[in-house]
Amino acid sequence: MPAAFATLELLAQRYPSELVLLAADETTGLRDDARVSAALADASAEMRGILQARYTPDDLDRVDATSAEILAVYAMDIALYRVALSFARSSERLKETRDNAIKRLEAIAAGKGGLTILGSGAAGMTPPASSVDVGEIGPNGVVIDAPERIFTRDRFRRS
Repeated sequence: MPAAFATLELLAQRYPSELVLLAADETTGLRDDARVSAALADASAEMRGILQARYTPDDLDRVDATSAEILAVYAMDIALYRVALSFARSSERLKETRDNAIKRLEAIAAGKGGLTILGSGAAGMTPPASSVDVGEIGPNGVVIDAPERIFTRDRFRRS
């Protein structure tokens, strides 16, 4: 199973009071870490489902630090909403934050933004093996690797 985009520790660090209020067990009043971790895993699975329109699972496992931070923010927004739902403590603010994260992920998947993938020449692109230097390809560059033309004007003139 792929790793979650955000961890329980990161969520607790960023949203300590929200997490205590939203994830308190109904009987003990203590934070239910198992349910929070499950919400983080579900949020990451949902995000992967959206982003697979543009990125392979391997690409998503190789995002750079900046892209990982962006994905962590979206994962936490989605997970907080899922936690609130699981405890029947949802609010319109949490739903709106989650919906905005989903819209931004869909925009990235549609090419209106991008993630930087480590080990590739361009964001979200895996260039074919060719004589082109990967460092020369821009984020929206197109790589065409084809054999040399057989029929050219010069070759027809020779016959």
